Formats: sequence, C-alpha cells, structure tokens
Amino acid sequence: MKKIKIGNNPYLLPMPMVIVGSSIGKRPNFMAVAWVSRVNAKPALMSIAIGRHATAQAIQHTGEYSINIPPVDLVKETDLLGIVSGSDFDKSSLFEVFYGSLRKAPMIRQCPVTMECKVVQAVELPVDVLFIGEVVGVWSEERFLSDGNPDVEKVKPFCLTMPDNRYWSVGSEVGRAWHDGLGLKDSLSRAAEKA
Repeated sequence: MKKIKIGNNPYLLPMPMVIVGSSIGKRPNFMAVAWVSRVNAKPALMSIAIGRHATAQAIQHTGEYSINIPPVDLVKETDLLGIVSGSDFDKSSLFEVFYGSLRKAPMIRQCPVTMECKVVQAVELPVDVLFIGEVVGVWSEERFLSDGNPDVEKVKPFCLTMPDNRYWSVGSEVGRAWHDGLGLKDSLSRAAEKA
C-alpha cells in the first residue's frame, strides 16, 4: 500500500490519561492531562505539558505537582477537569484529597496510583509549558498491586486519542517487553551466520 501524507499533527495513539494536581493558594486543584511521559530512569523523572493557565501558574509558583492515574470509572470526573478552570470551579470537591511528603502536590485517593513530583525544570514552549519533575513518592493500595507493582488490569487506566477526542480503556496483553523479540533475534543471527 502506498503511504500518503496526512498532515503534521502528531498522532500519538493512544496517550495515557492522568489528572495533574497542584495548589492554587491554599486550595487543591486538578486538571486532566494526556501529554505526560516518563523521561528518565534514575532519578525517576516524569514530564507533563500544559497550557499557560491556572494549573501551570500554580506549578510554577510552588515547584510541585502530582500525577494521578484515574480508573475508567472516573472518566466523567476526569473529563470535567479538562472543561472547567480551577480559577472558576473548586475541582477538589470531586475527590478525597491526601498529601504525601510534598505539601503543594495534592493527590486523589480514588485514583489507584498517584505520584508526587518536585519540579527540576520548566521549559517554556510557544504555547505550553513542559514541566519535568522528580518523583519523590508513589502511592497505591494492595488491591491494585501484583508482586508489589501496579497491575494494569487492576488499575484499569484509560487513554485519550486526538484529534477525535475519545477515551479508550486498555485492551488485552499482546506480548512481553524485552522478551518476545529474543526468538526473532536468534533466528536473524542464525540466518546471518548461514549467509
């Protein structure tokens, strides 16, 4: 099949959906964010990219934020967080809020996995601000873990696709990372030896 150019919109399919926590004054604030990624192993760094509005200003002021992974049963609440502004609406009223060691990184008890982050770098982009934060604590509950780690089937996270703006649940396991390619590597090595 012939490849056709479909523009320059970055179609990253799908994007994990999270809720970013910040503090506006003394009030906890939350925002739906899909532009999120792990960006370094040691120290553990996470990045979020958000527009210049109340949440970005709060993070710039405090130097702290949280990343909360909502389950599929919080789709409506998560969506609302991307519709209303923290300047106009107390978004914290939707959740039971708790704190770890960072006092300006509110976390959501209803989210199966939460991370508190301290900003190490903020990169001003043309429209958004990219915050890179060091993870200082990850919080969960035994019921969401298998062998001490978050279990995707128990957490039940969801994803976003753009530009169609839809949410998707996570599907079935299709393979094992750093494992399933080993057989292919071996067969390619044997083929190269015979050539």
